[in-house]
Formats: sequence, structure tokens, C-alpha cells
Amino acid sequence: MNIQQENAPLKSLDEWEDDILRRYPDPETIATGKSKDEYRNYETPVRDTVKEFYRLNHTHQTYDFVLQKRAEYLQFNRKEMPIWDAFTFLNQLVDDSDPDTDLDQLQHLLQTSEAIRRDGHPDWMVLTGLLHDMGKVLCLFGEPQWAVVGDTFPVGCKHSDKIVYPEFFQYNADSTDSRYNTKYGVYSPNCGLRNVHMSWGHDEYVYQMMKDHLPEQGLYMLRYHSFYAQHREHAYEHLMDEHDHEMFKFVDLFNPYDLYSKNPNPPDWKALKPYYEDLVAKYLPPVLKF
Repeated sequence: MNIQQENAPLKSLDEWEDDILRRYPDPETIATGKSKDEYRNYETPVRDTVKEFYRLNHTHQTYDFVLQKRAEYLQFNRKEMPIWDAFTFLNQLVDDSDPDTDLDQLQHLLQTSEAIRRDGHPDWMVLTGLLHDMGKVLCLFGEPQWAVVGDTFPVGCKHSDKIVYPEFFQYNADSTDSRYNTKYGVYSPNCGLRNVHMSWGHDEYVYQMMKDHLPEQGLYMLRYHSFYAQHREHAYEHLMDEHDHEMFKFVDLFNPYDLYSKNPNPPDWKALKPYYEDLVAKYLPPVLKF
């Protein structure tokens, strides 16, 4: 396998999100006639690229790798820019060769935030929807896809068989390391997720970027929105404390907006711009550090 295939097994990051929809289809779509089996069609070329993506992700996302990436990125010394410049930067991720990706990253994020806004949720949650994928700028800093997107999971303890493609963890060095391959590993029972290192990617990065600017409920949404092994499969109850369970009510609230708000119709940015400029100014500094 060459370096390009190793770093970018997916044709676009949307392939990962499409795979999540196959695993966790929208109940309303099922009700209108599309069967769950149609969503779970694993025998497709796209599925093969997703499978290779998870092989790489599960092989390389070790405890030491996560500590290395935290040290590398959480100094936020790579770039400084206003949020709107950051969205322009993020829009470079659009894959022109993918016919299913006609909208840019900002338009996708606006669809999420506008769905939240239409349902009357607080403005901080609207902003959370707008920002939740901002961490994908890691791709533009040279990180491979498997270190940016993908279902997240705790590192430093035994991998749950509820994580997608659990068979690939046999290639992860932590699986044979006695420090990390037991139920609790380096942690203690119900220690709280604030004490647990998650696999590295856009969730952790954007959480760390925003942790001084948003309410805790929004920060949980950012940090754990890809932690499907817990908020869909409940596989890590043994690490969570009571506060986590209370906060995960907000993660559960956010998840449908993350998964099911995308559609082919672009938002009217010209009409929406004044609202979002005021919203960003209310919560965020003029310049963000990346």
C-alpha cells in the first residue's frame, strides 16, 4: 500500500458519514419505505474503502499515539484566523470528483445548525452545530483520514466488541499490552470520561479549541458526537460517572441533528449571515488559534 492509500483510503470524508447512516439509519426514513437492510449493504465498493479505513484506524490509534497527537496539536500554534476564514480553509476539503458532494463544508454545517435553530434550542447549541466538524481542518494540516474522522473510542483499556469492525483491533499494539488490554486498563471503575483519553480526531480537537467558550453541554456534544460505541451501544458504562450520564442526554439530543440534517438544498447564506455573525461574536473571540 502506498502512502496516499495509507493516508486517504476514503474518496472523501463523507464516505465515513454515509457508513454511519447505514449503521444507524434515520427512523423516519425507514418509516417511509427504505428498509434497514438497504442501509446495511456491506457488499459495495464504498464499503471496502470504509473497511480499509477502519483497519488503519484501529491499527494505529494506540494510547501512545493519542498522547503524541495531543502534545503535537493542543498547543494551538499552527495557525490563527477568524472563524469565517477557518470555514473558507475547511472548504478546501470538498472533493470535486465525488458527485454526491455538491455542498461545501460550511453549507453542511449550516444545515445542522439551522435544523437545531428551527427546533427552538438555545443559541449555544446552534453554534455547537455550526462548529462540530471544524476539527476536520486536521486533514489540511497533513493528518491521515483515520486520525481525523471515524467512530471514536477510549484508548488505554480493552476495546469493546461494540465498536465498528472490532476484529481489526487484533492489529493494535495495545491489544497485547497488559497495561492497556484489560477492562479498565489505566483507568478505574466509573472514573468519569473527563479522565479517559479518546482516540484522536476532529471531536477532541474542536472540543479542546472551544472548551473556554461554550457551555458544558455543548462541549460534551463536540467531544463525544462520534462516540457511537457509547451513545448508541452503551459499551462504556463502566467508565462513566453520574455526571457523564447527565451530560450524555445532550449528546443524545445532538446526535440526530448531526446524522440526519443533511440534504441537497444549500442554505441561503446571504439571508443567514447576519444572524451567524452576531452569534459567533457573542461566544467566540475575533481570532481562533488552530
